[in-house]
Amino acid sequence: MKLIIRWLIASASLFAAAYLVPGIRVEDQNAWKVFIVMALILGLVNALVRPILGVMSLPLIILTLGVFMLIINGVSFLIAARIAEGMGVGFYVDNFWSAFLGSVIVSVVSMVLNGIFRD
Repeated sequence: MKLIIRWLIASASLFAAAYLVPGIRVEDQNAWKVFIVMALILGLVNALVRPILGVMSLPLIILTLGVFMLIINGVSFLIAARIAEGMGVGFYVDNFWSAFLGSVIVSVVSMVLNGIFRD
């Protein structure tokens, strides 16, 4: 049950990012399916690619006192969006700065919703 709630929270966070950021758009009749699939892709990228990026950029993370993790989040978001584009999901991100702002919105909305829907 926790997995489904987290998946729905991620989908709602992606909806908020697509709604608020002009460079993020969904082009599909059934947008809810796009957000659900994109939440799965983003979760996989965060589980597999993000730790590798974190280890590779560890000196920059230490040097910037962790602020560089925001850049890694934006890159992870952009990678997930490119994977979704390649699969024909219908989720598009125009550039890095849109991905960066989208990742910040997804993080904040996820944090708020996870705080509301705690066990």
